[in-house]
Amino acid sequence: VQLQASGGGLVQAGGSLRLSCAASGINFRLYDMSWYRQAPGKERGLVASISSDGRTNFADSVKGRFAISRDNVWRKVYLQMNSLNPEDTAVYYCNTVARGSTFWGKGTLVTVSS
Repeated sequence: VQLQASGGGLVQAGGSLRLSCAASGINFRLYDMSWYRQAPGKERGLVASISSDGRTNFADSVKGRFAISRDNVWRKVYLQMNSLNPEDTAVYYCNTVARGSTFWGKGTLVTVSS
């Protein structure tokens, strides 16, 4: 299983970014997908998740600003991030649990300048 995240970068506060994660090695449509993030000096935490049938869940800190979606044809999951603030600065990781194992992508860095 491989998860390849992309789309990170430097953005000013109030701006937007869209992260993408391409999955391979799994029957993508069957599995829930998640985005986590880890800021410097902090633990990794859940940002958003989307179930195999499209139900979504968000951390309180991003509700109303972030959206998660998936494309089962292209086997991708997206994280649309709006109204970014410096507290959103972190490495963002794509995640899934498949066949009893947890898989992580390498992460993509998002830096929000004030």
